Amino acid sequence: MNYDTSRKEDRECDRKCSTCAEREGCPAGEEESAKRMGKIGYKIIVASGKGGVGKSTVAVNLAAALRDQGFRVGLLDADITGPSVPMLLGIDERGLVEGRDGILPVDAQGIKVISMGLLLKSSDSAVIWRGPLKMAAIKQFLGDVEWGELDFLIVDLPPGTSDEPLSIVQLVPELSGAVIVTTPQDVALLDSRKAINMAKSLKVPVLGVIENMSGLVCPGCGEVLEIFGSGGGERAAKEMGVPFLGSLPIDPNIASLGDHGETFSGGRDAASDSFDHIVDELKRRLSL
Repeated sequence: MNYDTSRKEDRECDRKCSTCAEREGCPAGEEESAKRMGKIGYKIIVASGKGGVGKSTVAVNLAAALRDQGFRVGLLDADITGPSVPMLLGIDERGLVEGRDGILPVDAQGIKVISMGLLLKSSDSAVIWRGPLKMAAIKQFLGDVEWGELDFLIVDLPPGTSDEPLSIVQLVPELSGAVIVTTPQDVALLDSRKAINMAKSLKVPVLGVIENMSGLVCPGCGEVLEIFGSGGGERAAKEMGVPFLGSLPIDPNIASLGDHGETFSGGRDAASDSFDHIVDELKRRLSL
């Protein structure tokens, strides 16, 4: 399995995949994906209409929170051209290896992780691929990986409503639902509505909306500064007829921990408390 994007073989593969993508799909690949996904209890996609809203941070910490509660958790980074999960979990220097029955996920402190970032020579390497080749990679991440038996698979989607979400919905049977991440800004809310409508159009249940970067607690006076506004995510969820899971404040500690490959869930601060509430609400939506 070689994803060196500079090689001639990859360009040949691109042409082959383009031809293959013109068909309805590869029955053998979809069958294998369905077989492996059948061993997983809940499959949840984390999506956003635009980038920069903290979607990957939410996905990583959701996986960590569920792991800390004793669940067996896998995390699929489906952002082929902009993978950030390995850095957020501190595994960006590690790579994937072949096992007896497929590709072995990297173990990130008890979370099984697959990401394009684990296949690149450098974190600065650009993946310059067309849609069909990205879809082929996702098919391999689902069907060729030894996920084993899991309670949860969290899928971190790239921003938008195009190739990768469609591939995931097509290849993952019985998706449990989608979590939509937004910020309070109107431009983010506009795009989050598109993500909600995408899920509805694809008949994926919307488990709820999370409003990230919702106010900054001043460390000096304790006053909440609404830098990007607040409450927009909850209003949008209500207007769209979907649940609101909760909000997360702006916290410099979250960014610092992510840069050092650490999660913030399970801590003892306002952000961690808010996230615990979100996870509990999500579990309630799943009837756990």
